[in-house]
Amino acid sequence: MTGYEYVTPEQLAGFDKYKYSAVDSNPLSLYVMHPFWNTVVKIFPTWLAPNLITFSGFLLLVFNFFLMAYFDPDFYASAPDHDHVPNRVWVMVGLLNFMAYTLDGVDGKQARRTNSSTPLGELFDHGLDSWACMFFVVTVYSTFGRGSNGVSVFILYLLLWVVLFSFILSHWEKYNTGILFLPWGYDISQVTISVVYIVTAIVGVEAWYAPFLFNFLYRDLFTAMIIGKKLHVELCCCLVLNVFVVHPLERKVIWCH
Repeated sequence: MTGYEYVTPEQLAGFDKYKYSAVDSNPLSLYVMHPFWNTVVKIFPTWLAPNLITFSGFLLLVFNFFLMAYFDPDFYASAPDHDHVPNRVWVMVGLLNFMAYTLDGVDGKQARRTNSSTPLGELFDHGLDSWACMFFVVTVYSTFGRGSNGVSVFILYLLLWVVLFSFILSHWEKYNTGILFLPWGYDISQVTISVVYIVTAIVGVEAWYAPFLFNFLYRDLFTAMIIGKKLHVELCCCLVLNVFVVHPLERKVIWCH
């Protein structure tokens, strides 16, 4: 809207005082992914803008979304008696998903490596991450899809809200504590999703029809993992410990993940 100030002068002045602060206690990140990202970032030339790395990773997720939309437009491709997504597509989607995850982990390191970290760069990164919540969840939905052995569209809708709510909660936590407590769920889910795509290409979607334990299907495990992790760990840690306990106690760090 013409003449509307989206950011006040006081808020703009705050950019000069802002300093990024994050805590990552996930063993997968600390001992596997960060060493890997530290090696990968050395491949990029120093003139490459971190925001370009961020945007490139986001575009890979968007490409995956439209690729699966082409092969599975109504989410019935994984159902019995339907034409399934070709195995080569699952391999491509799995590799691109891992590449997007890698670029998302490397962009900040490139910014610090080139001394080009800015609050706007963080805003751009996390702004795209908020959109990515939708793209990677909907894309992985095609591994189960709809039908007798699939997940209902309503459950997909709930999962989208759970993931988005978790993202919002993490940043609300940062707003109150001044520290971004990086959730374990993101790294674990991205690695798991990439592996699931590759495994699907090898064993076929029919493997997900079989019970995981007794009558507990893989689709139920998929749903339970997302909802359980987001609501129990992140909701309890963010809302109860980090905000209502840490923040009043002068922002002391509590390792709750």
